[in-house]
Amino acid sequence: MAENGASPLPPTPPAPAAHSPLARAEHFVWLTARVLEQRLFAYHFRGGDAGPVETALDAYRNEDGGYGHALEPGLRGPGSRPPHTAHALRVLDAVGRCGGQRVERMCRYLTSVSTADGALPAARPGRPGYPAAPFGPVVDDPPGELLATGPVVGLLHRNEVWHAWLFRATDFCWQAVESLGTSHPYEVEAAVAFLDAAPDRPRAEAAADRLGRLVREQRLAVLDPDDLGAYPVSPGYAPGEYRFPHDYARHPHSLARAWFTDDEMARSLDVLSAQQEDDGGWPVRRSQWAPAPALEARPGVTLDALRTLRAYGRPVG
Repeated sequence: MAENGASPLPPTPPAPAAHSPLARAEHFVWLTARVLEQRLFAYHFRGGDAGPVETALDAYRNEDGGYGHALEPGLRGPGSRPPHTAHALRVLDAVGRCGGQRVERMCRYLTSVSTADGALPAARPGRPGYPAAPFGPVVDDPPGELLATGPVVGLLHRNEVWHAWLFRATDFCWQAVESLGTSHPYEVEAAVAFLDAAPDRPRAEAAADRLGRLVREQRLAVLDPDDLGAYPVSPGYAPGEYRFPHDYARHPHSLARAWFTDDEMARSLDVLSAQQEDDGGWPVRRSQWAPAPALEARPGVTLDALRTLRAYGRPVG
């Protein structure tokens, strides 16, 4: 114990090797990242506490229980939007703080913006006068979509959060996942986020098995990085916006991991490792419509890449 009776601070992890992927990424984060991503980097890789992450996240919270202020960098303006709330839940889940009154308020917000079938719309009209991406038309009464609902429902189940909104939203996700025919990568990733945490595990495993066959049949994952031309980019995606096995199975315990052979996953992780750029960060592969959203998104993409590589036992530091 410390002299004043307080518990001693945990030891600071050793600094990464000077030219390691982690050291280069750390330089990039401290050079470019928002306070939130700086605190997340410190939590994941430097022994930092979860409290400062929560404090940084609070800056994006609105009185309605939702989040705004470009927490999700591609959506500008102060207003609450479902993707911002999904982003906030990912942050809280990452630091083990996804619960309590904060999440209760978030669930009330989600209830207020849900469609008649209990789902979340992928896009809602923002407040007029704020910048908006020129692509992806926003309608006044958007439908609920798996793309927006699946990750949120999955995170809440993963953290054993129970709220009345979850019952109908979960039913929506099951119906959407089990009826998927032709799909696209981001929708599949949303389905995986739901299935990885859905309480009915046998049903989730069966749905994931069918979804994996769909991914391979429709060539939605690049299995041979030396033959990119064999894998069409989905309509509406940026040129060269390919998805790889690691994009679906971000950790080895994901149901999506069974979709790919050991060799396919190894080559995918080789691609991910090689994507680190000269400045230490990983690139944003989505369509970019303004400099600030892309710059603000890169530290988060970089953290995701490092965490995925580490989850699979790849050396980063």
